[in-house]
Amino acid sequence: MASRKEEKERLRAEREEREREAAAGARRRRLVGYGAGGALALAAVVAIVVVALAGGGGGGDGAGGSSGGPAGPSAGDYPDVPVPPQRVADLDQAARAGGCTTKSFRSEGGNHVTEPVRYGSNPPHSGPHNPVPADDGVYDKAPRTEALVHALEHGRIVMQFRPQASDEVKGQLKSLFDEDPSHMLLVPNARMPYEVAATAWTNVLGCRKATPAVFDAIRAFKVRYRDRGPEYVP
Repeated sequence: MASRKEEKERLRAEREEREREAAAGARRRRLVGYGAGGALALAAVVAIVVVALAGGGGGGDGAGGSSGGPAGPSAGDYPDVPVPPQRVADLDQAARAGGCTTKSFRSEGGNHVTEPVRYGSNPPHSGPHNPVPADDGVYDKAPRTEALVHALEHGRIVMQFRPQASDEVKGQLKSLFDEDPSHMLLVPNARMPYEVAATAWTNVLGCRKATPAVFDAIRAFKVRYRDRGPEYVP
């Protein structure tokens, strides 16, 4: 039979073993908690980065303005094709050389509306328009026509092309845009009767076929009409 002293030693050893096991369990739980917390923190960081990347290109209420209205510019995959150098600076001469027509119109109005508008020409040159203008820039999908007309009112030049135009023509138009992009937009227009066109407030340059001279016509059109809309917006 064990003595009293031996019994006390056995109980003390059992108590110490339980304490060691409890401490070890607490350490394991802390490590698991740290790991879970780290995983949650990492997941939060990843989520923030994904949201930032997804929303970083959103349009703001800038020079053209798109807040609450049309989507901002998205250049897409425009081919990198150089544009022919300028040879003719006069608009009338360049338009004739390129087989283009230039037309000036009376204003069709300028009030703000939220519903679709039926314009008197395609591409339109003036008229009622969306309260929020389209942003300056290059688009692979055109914003609302009513937003483009509002941009014209602010003195913008809108270059347009039929989506069926060749990649070479699209790339040349993008290179032309990049020459001097201030207060310019480049957009597709599926329904106009021209392969390439440019519009300003109450003025249209229409080119049935994209020839090298067409780019000089657009350059000259831009010089004559840019920032000459009813409202100047920097």
